[in-house]
Amino acid sequence: MRGMRLADGVSRAMPDPIAPMPIRPLSALTALLHVYIALRLLPALAVLTPAWPLALLALVVSAVTIPLPFLSRRIERNASMGEAVKWIGLISMGWFSSMFVLTLVRDAGLLLTWLAGALGGVQVQWNTLRPWTALAVLAVATATSAIGFLNARRTASVKRVDVPIRGLPQALEGFTIAQLSDIHVGPTIRSGYIQRIVEAVNRLGADTIAITGDLVDGSVPELREHIAPLAGLRARHGTFVVTGNHEYYAGAHAWIDELRRLGLKVLLNEHVVLQTRNVRGAQTDEELFESALVLAGVTDFTAGHFDAAHASDPHLALHDAPPLVHTRVLLAHQPRSAPLAAAAGYQLQLSGHTHGGQFFPWNLFVPMQQPFTAGLHRLHDMWVYVSRGTGYWGPPKRFGAPSEITLLTLVPAAA
Repeated sequence: MRGMRLADGVSRAMPDPIAPMPIRPLSALTALLHVYIALRLLPALAVLTPAWPLALLALVVSAVTIPLPFLSRRIERNASMGEAVKWIGLISMGWFSSMFVLTLVRDAGLLLTWLAGALGGVQVQWNTLRPWTALAVLAVATATSAIGFLNARRTASVKRVDVPIRGLPQALEGFTIAQLSDIHVGPTIRSGYIQRIVEAVNRLGADTIAITGDLVDGSVPELREHIAPLAGLRARHGTFVVTGNHEYYAGAHAWIDELRRLGLKVLLNEHVVLQTRNVRGAQTDEELFESALVLAGVTDFTAGHFDAAHASDPHLALHDAPPLVHTRVLLAHQPRSAPLAAAAGYQLQLSGHTHGGQFFPWNLFVPMQQPFTAGLHRLHDMWVYVSRGTGYWGPPKRFGAPSEITLLTLVPAAA
């Protein structure tokens, strides 16, 4: 995994990294949380409307179906639980997430209101406040889930970003990279969804395409036909891929072999030198390399936990890189690779992983683990661009964090 080598390598057997999902504890926990929501909202809704049993029915369906997509992955070798079950369970997960958080927010608000009344003498109309706030929780959770579903299922829009690079050679001005990230082909993202992404990317005419991890949520036999449209990606310098944490959950070695079979170039702590124009007449090394770009890729930040040989290393990815090629771009799934990348001398790191939070409240937790959530950021002398992702994970729901196909253009930094 050194230098400019892009060898297919030898496929090695690897134990299944997916530990059995603890379905019973998960089911018990989600059931208890649904009971909490029911106890806090349904009595108040019953005061306001005779239709409150519909909310009860929705909570029952949610509690029953949320574990099923995970359960089906354990037993699919013996039986098929059907696509509909997976869809209902994952949609329920997104709706329940919002219901639970908003119920907590409502309870916190009611507690503060009670304290204001007890300590400050504020008059509170509880008979009005409780029912209408309960209805508001139900309405907001349902509306955001419906809007989030539409946002998640549409083809990601193109986000254009100019990246100012200090000392950028004239030959590299306007060089474009189309970035895809976190597509998560799996239970609800299939070949049709991927084909629409491929068509949108090909219309951009990018110089190269970068896929920054988390392509899949499942095994090669399960998803081979659904990932196949990626073979149709077209760019002048080809398509390059780095692994994300979900590739290791799903069997990274098999997926690396499959992606290479499709014609994609997987970078495992290594780099390629992209020559962006004809330099046949070059007389000096400076002329030879003035139009070149080093494109490196590292394995996922956590890859070493799954395979010690895959430990992520931005420095190793530059082994034997031509010293006269100063424009260096790193593909790294997680933004937290950035400190090591900056120390290694890259000008730009492209990452994903965060989904931009995908939907409230998860966007509040991303900064606890990652230095950047979305967009273009500066770290020392290096730019870091974090994609919000081109697909979604788990619930088909995006709210406040739209998916994106990113077209990054290298431009000279202002003097």
